[in-house]
Amino acid sequence: GKNGVNIFILYPNGRVSPLQERQMTCTGAANVFPLAIEGTFDDAQRALKEVFADHAFSREFGLSAINSINLARILAQCVYYFYAVLRLPPEDRDQVEFIVPTGNFGNILAGWMARKMGMPAGGFTIATNRNDILHRLFTTGRHRVGEVHPSLAPSMDIQVASNFERFLYYSVDRNPEKVREVMAALKAGGDYVFENFRTDLFSATRMEDGEIGETIARVWREHEYMVDPHTACAFKEINPERPTVVVATASPAKFPDTITRAIGKEPKHESLEALKPLPVVKHPIAPGSKEIQAFIKKRAASV
Repeated sequence: GKNGVNIFILYPNGRVSPLQERQMTCTGAANVFPLAIEGTFDDAQRALKEVFADHAFSREFGLSAINSINLARILAQCVYYFYAVLRLPPEDRDQVEFIVPTGNFGNILAGWMARKMGMPAGGFTIATNRNDILHRLFTTGRHRVGEVHPSLAPSMDIQVASNFERFLYYSVDRNPEKVREVMAALKAGGDYVFENFRTDLFSATRMEDGEIGETIARVWREHEYMVDPHTACAFKEINPERPTVVVATASPAKFPDTITRAIGKEPKHESLEALKPLPVVKHPIAPGSKEIQAFIKKRAASV
């Protein structure tokens, strides 16, 4: 609803929960344009990166990314890692394990960067769903892109984690030529074996859909705490002998069907309930940069 700003939201059509979609498509604001991509999250993100790679177009329309393509998003996320560590007893801070449900590698990269800034932490666990490319990478050293399978944790239905490129930069001693070489190989075939891959601070877990419901039920039974399907993935392996921080991802009210099946109780959130009677406004579009650029040109003035 602000003057001088147009917002274009890309999301994979049919691959988010109904309430997630309503958050994007029921704003009622004339300057918000939800683009329902026919494809996966990876397709949407690839097209968006191509749009930004057209520097002339990006400058003409004053484009800025709001998700973790923009490093400012990562830097902002670093803050709550420091906050969490400062909430812990001093004797626990050097040993604390952060468990982070991860698809695009952005949130957990923020934690790792916070540690690079001097924050004490013992390590990070990458919690994945059935689309487990990061689990496979950090346990075998092999990056092999597979098919994206829809899951109960849809925001993690990703095979190409864009922020991995930033971590890779530090893993190859900040050598941009090596980064370009690796990324070109990944783009060409999606299959690459890293030699001496540094994983001393990272471990990884994966969780199938069947386990997600069971875990939601177990956490509710043991702690009376309602977790969304993404956060549930973080409860795969927790060492009771080690201080642990689970980084929760979303309100469970976004996923009422999954939660209700698991615990027999429907989660609700006032702001989400208010969206239910509103009309859905979305624009189906092919996952191509040219199509997205044409859409933007029709609805946004150059700067």
